[in-house]
Amino acid sequence: MAQEVQNGGADKAVKFTAVKPQLMVEAPKAADAVQFYKAAFGAVEACRTVNNKRKAEEELPHISAQLELAGSTILVSDICVDSATVKSHGSGCVICLETEDVEDAIAKAVGAGAVQEGEITEGEGACCGGRVGKVKDPYGFVWLICSPAKKCVDVEA
Repeated sequence: MAQEVQNGGADKAVKFTAVKPQLMVEAPKAADAVQFYKAAFGAVEACRTVNNKRKAEEELPHISAQLELAGSTILVSDICVDSATVKSHGSGCVICLETEDVEDAIAKAVGAGAVQEGEITEGEGACCGGRVGKVKDPYGFVWLICSPAKKCVDVEA
């Protein structure tokens, strides 16, 4: 049975209401990335913020967009010259999308510009015994396309 966990220990607990991963892409490619995620994964753009260039050497304004994808929210933003964010080239971030139709989801992503990495695996070599394939998007992020888990074992905290 899952239990609600709050941070803060015995003092004052803080309850978080959402986790919104932010994918930072090389400026000025965020607009292209948004279009890719719409085409490849069916994301819906909920809103977009355009920030005018902050320095004379910046050619274009930077954007930040909020996308709705599979019941979750992700943010896609241009990396700014003076941003505190360290450019990661997609390393250290893997995003998992769950679907009953792994093959078609991978084909759609590849058709939109992603590159399939390896073959689809099933059983013990896959997430929770399901089926999983992997694609890398044009911005360096790795996406696992997984079938729903058959049954995961409960883990005690």
